[in-house]
Amino acid sequence: MHAAPATQILFWRRIDLAGMERLVLEPGADGISVSGTVICVEDGGFRIDHIWRLTPDWHTLSLLVEKSDADGMTRIALERAGTGWSVDGVHRPDLDGAEEPDLSVTPFCNTLPIRKLLSGAKNSLTLDVAYIDAATMALRRSRQRYDRLTPTRVHYTDLGVANGFEADLDLDDQGLVLSYEGLFERVEPI
Repeated sequence: MHAAPATQILFWRRIDLAGMERLVLEPGADGISVSGTVICVEDGGFRIDHIWRLTPDWHTLSLLVEKSDADGMTRIALERAGTGWSVDGVHRPDLDGAEEPDLSVTPFCNTLPIRKLLSGAKNSLTLDVAYIDAATMALRRSRQRYDRLTPTRVHYTDLGVANGFEADLDLDDQGLVLSYEGLFERVEPI
């Protein structure tokens, strides 16, 4: 995998329903800042803003998710606390050992385990995540598996919340998703 260039702006569109995301990646001396906005018609329509702080080697330090819909605004703030996570400032023991957050409406979060898989010697990675269902803003532990098919393609299997769901993901040279079978595809700005 190649090092990330300066600031990048990425777009994904949903292919299963109407929706779009704009994501900004900003590498810095002490880590990577990521901010994204998702607009989606799912569940009556909503907007999700998500802000990530990552280490230089792409591990999440914190994630703030804000959802705006017809019912108002809700938010979840995750912060890494040792081998666990605090949620809105409160330690969540049920998330201890979860390696990364997974936000349902963005293919960006798949990049975090994918980069770990592609930088290692093994062809499969199984991990627990702190899964956020953006439609309901419910947060719970889940389990996932990634299998390397080629240097730019992985197979994803959900072993937790959506047990049995599977999809192939095509990647760029940084491990960022180009297409996520049945759900997302990258769109280049005009």
